[in-house]
Amino acid sequence: MVVNTAFLALLAGSVLRYVLNHSDSPRLPWVLGLSAALAVLQLAGLRPVVRRAGGDLRRAELIRLGLVVGCWTVIVLLAPSFAWCAVPLIHTGLRVLPTRAAIALVAALCALVVVGEWRLRQGVDPNLFLLPPAVAGLATAVFIHTRRQADRLRALIDDLIATRRELAATERREGTLAERQRLSMEIHDTLAQSLSSQQMLLQAAERTWDSDPDRARGHVRTAESIAERSLAEARRFVHDLAPADLAEGGGLAQALRALAERETTENLTVRFQLDGAPGALPDRVQSALLRIAQGALANVREHAGATGAVLTLSRLSDQVVLDITDDGTGFAPAAAPSGAGAGDRGHGLAAMRARVRQLGGTLAIESAPGEGTVVSAAIGLVPPASPPPAPRPGRPPGSRPTPEPR
Repeated sequence: MVVNTAFLALLAGSVLRYVLNHSDSPRLPWVLGLSAALAVLQLAGLRPVVRRAGGDLRRAELIRLGLVVGCWTVIVLLAPSFAWCAVPLIHTGLRVLPTRAAIALVAALCALVVVGEWRLRQGVDPNLFLLPPAVAGLATAVFIHTRRQADRLRALIDDLIATRRELAATERREGTLAERQRLSMEIHDTLAQSLSSQQMLLQAAERTWDSDPDRARGHVRTAESIAERSLAEARRFVHDLAPADLAEGGGLAQALRALAERETTENLTVRFQLDGAPGALPDRVQSALLRIAQGALANVREHAGATGAVLTLSRLSDQVVLDITDDGTGFAPAAAPSGAGAGDRGHGLAAMRARVRQLGGTLAIESAPGEGTVVSAAIGLVPPASPPPAPRPGRPPGSRPTPEPR
């Protein structure tokens, strides 16, 4: 808009000057007609220039620019006083054309300005040959520098937008993977283990149905209670709530005690032991430790062949520790599979490690063939304002109990 206003102002001044000085000239109608055409053509370029892919310009813009330059050239040859209307035309050419073509156009316009000024003046004036090239060169250099800066800024903005989109896509992928891992661990530690227990109980009931009906019915009733609890877990899992044992109140200690009672069978005795008073623990820590205990006991029940297991919850000065100890057959931790798709035991250990890692804790596994297994999960806590309760006499803090043989 500023360039068009300047062009129209210079054009109007040149027309007024020509009319005042050459009112009786036979060229006046041509000058007035070409001036009106220049005004119309210049105003037709108010729309922004649209570039196609590869830098090609729209044909209409090239045609308009050619008509403007042609009209201006003719009018300068008829009336040299219109020469300084070239200044806005220089800007238009630099804006529309590629750099090399624009520089060539500027040079041609500058030459015509010099010729027009030379025709108007008498005598030799050095400024006549120096001023137009200097003005044109300065304007060209400033415009080209500004356009290059704008192109670099536009490229930087495009890169930032692309990077932002890639970052958003990466965050979505990471969120999806994290949610898949969370769902995998939740399903493994709740529904899958419950279904496994029900399957074992129903198989035992089928084997003893004819020989010991009362015992078989007891297995069925136990399976029914597990199914009922699994249904509650599934509903809470869908609503992303805490485990059912924690939702019932009493904290982690009460939940672990209830878990030990449920897991105790005629072939496996599970005891719970509390060292000190854990106090208030974050919900995430309680949920993770309870799920770890469930997963570890599922491995004990299905793989260890143990007769006794102990859950020990200890609160140290700066961390809470959960130990799951069994007197089963044991295994070689270094040779154990780790990860989904490596079997139930492998998936369970991987899920435990993932849960502890998410809370900044550590998971240690001590085992050897024929010597039982100890799984220890330690999660760091913010130190309490007052000293923690003294551990129960007769057992150092953090030490692990040995399951009593049945």
